[in-house]
Amino acid sequence: MIKSLGDHKEEKEKQKLLQMSEVSLWLYGYEDIFSDFDPRPYSQRAISEDFLIEAKRISKEKLSGQVQLTFSVPEKSRDPEKEKVIRKRLHEHFRKHAEISKKEASSDLKKGGIVAGLGLIFMFSSAVIRTFITTGLWHNLFMVLLEPSGWFMAWYGFDKLIEIFRQSKPEVKFYKNMARSEIGFISY
Repeated sequence: MIKSLGDHKEEKEKQKLLQMSEVSLWLYGYEDIFSDFDPRPYSQRAISEDFLIEAKRISKEKLSGQVQLTFSVPEKSRDPEKEKVIRKRLHEHFRKHAEISKKEASSDLKKGGIVAGLGLIFMFSSAVIRTFITTGLWHNLFMVLLEPSGWFMAWYGFDKLIEIFRQSKPEVKFYKNMARSEIGFISY
């Protein structure tokens, strides 16, 4: 097939748009974005795990503030009304999961802080008991219970705080950036 000058120019513009786009995905159809097991309309349909995994993988190295998400769809399959619904559904999904991720991280951080705090209280209590109660069964019993449990809880709590912060930050950032993303569709 011979391409005219106009076709060549259009092809160059598409390539330029794809290069500028931070996250570009080729689709066989709109269904590739959604779960195969969900028969509901696009406005309510569950987002495909494969799509989310691929979007996270691609965006890991490219996320920088405002994200441009571009879907390449076969020209004969394009439908502007469906694309509008899909944009809205994706933004809803990403906003919802950004909130869920933030709440989960906050809850986990709170739990880790409580455990670390209790560990520090146990260690402080152990130091007080060591200072004021120097002998006897109760002294030994409290020392055996408080010192190791205090150390364990403090280190475990601080370890959890660091782990939660390290793991949740990229996920929250991904969903926040995708919730604010510009979503576009082009033909191929």
